[in-house]
Amino acid sequence: MSATVSGARGPAAGDGAPPLIGITTYQEPARWGVWVREAALLPVPYVRSVERAGGVPVLLPPGVTLRGVDALVARLDAVVIAGGGDLDPDLYGALRHSETAPPDPRRDRFELALVRAVVAADLPFLAICRGMQMLNVACGGTLVQHLPEAVGHKGHAPETGIVGSHPVRISETSLVGGILGGSADVPTYHHQAVGRLGTGLTAVAWADDQVVEAIELPGHRFGLAVQWHPEEGEDKRLFEALVAEAAGR
Repeated sequence: MSATVSGARGPAAGDGAPPLIGITTYQEPARWGVWVREAALLPVPYVRSVERAGGVPVLLPPGVTLRGVDALVARLDAVVIAGGGDLDPDLYGALRHSETAPPDPRRDRFELALVRAVVAADLPFLAICRGMQMLNVACGGTLVQHLPEAVGHKGHAPETGIVGSHPVRISETSLVGGILGGSADVPTYHHQAVGRLGTGLTAVAWADDQVVEAIELPGHRFGLAVQWHPEEGEDKRLFEALVAEAAGR
């Protein structure tokens, strides 16, 4: 991966101020009042999870120029790579599956650059669902494009538009294991998952069907990605750990 920023630390680290936590967003048509306009969107649970953990959420729209990525990384204390739609299979050398949603090239391009800059800068990050898939692809890995076809069930997204749950087994020696322990029931909604693991990444949690549910970047200050949606549950320990690391505590 190309390294564009090194040794960057956000302004809050070590000075007692609440850390600035960037959160990636969607860019979609939306309606409010009399308006129907394109908007930068993010489900509120992400924002509330960061706030409850003691951080200051900063929304990162995908329209940010690639030149602006370096400036973001230099000024933030940590980043949450949020969930969302399917990645373009062309990013990992695959043909598009019939169940793979149309890609969002602008968001793909921005988040790919952001993830690589965050990794190069050793900036703490928590990647969630699509964010975990983006991390894996940024590191040269691949994705399973439609899990029901691969595992024979719909347990990772049981009902359309409704977050489900299932248990995961966690390596207790991992970063996430140190936060959550050896197992957890997690909020889930996804139809894609990690295929071939990217270079330098380690799988650290699995569903009962052996789908990879969390990956980490060993040697990184705080480099954690989960396939589930911690922002949708009551357990906010992953956000608390991220914010604590961002604050230098």
